[in-house]
Amino acid sequence: MSVTTAGAPARPNALSRALRKALANPTTAIGAVICILIALAAILAPWIAPTDPAEQDVINRLVAPNAEFLLGTDQFGRDVLSRLLWGARISLIVSLGAIAVAAVIGGVIGMVSGYIGGRTDLITMQVMDVLLSFPSLILGLIVVALLGPDLQNLVFAIALTAIAPFARIARAPTLALKERAFVEGGRALGFSHARILFRHILPNILPEVLVMTSLWLATAVRVEASLSFIGLGVKPPTPTWGGMTRDGFENILDAPWLAVAPGVAILFLVLGLNMVGDGLRDATDPKLRAE
Repeated sequence: MSVTTAGAPARPNALSRALRKALANPTTAIGAVICILIALAAILAPWIAPTDPAEQDVINRLVAPNAEFLLGTDQFGRDVLSRLLWGARISLIVSLGAIAVAAVIGGVIGMVSGYIGGRTDLITMQVMDVLLSFPSLILGLIVVALLGPDLQNLVFAIALTAIAPFARIARAPTLALKERAFVEGGRALGFSHARILFRHILPNILPEVLVMTSLWLATAVRVEASLSFIGLGVKPPTPTWGGMTRDGFENILDAPWLAVAPGVAILFLVLGLNMVGDGLRDATDPKLRAE
């Protein structure tokens, strides 16, 4: 086995190999296509949305889907398709932002805790266990209710719910890796703890963190939609899928399309993310690779 100058196993292409293997799975590829299409729709919303998502047209209130309004209009005459496209931006911004923050903070906490060990590790993991004892939606609801419903607080609330799982997933392999010969060799060569952690341990745990990221993105989408549904998301008139679902629920008998459109959008995004996450997990799990 080839080694680096620090004695660490050379794995420059481990992540790319895992990605190629995952995408070779048709299910994972379909999930990736779904996610890419939704991301493109969100990015191109200013150009492909038929109208301004906040533009009201009282003459065309609760119009069923037709040639002019492909997904109908809501109780204020706003075009549902336009609001759906712009709402995708909120879902993606909140979920990506929250999980990125959680992955960085939780990953660093887990690596440092596992590397140091001892009482520091024990106390840190007990704090993480306290966070894990709260269901994601309940913890997010508490934080947003205390801080107020806006975009930044929503990102912070969802990130807080995901820090503990990322800390756990980063700590477990760090405990094993810190006893490996390449880490001992780095210490013997006088490398700093920071260099050992971020140059030699981090690359070896990235596949696990990547899998956790893809799976928790789906959870973040669901939590954001749930908080918006109960009125603790981004404030109106900014379109969000959860808020659109709430509006549709209030008019479910007269205009069922109002709830169906955002509900299907949430379903497809969560499904796509879970399909990608499952494929990445299968590609990086050593037990499944052995089979």
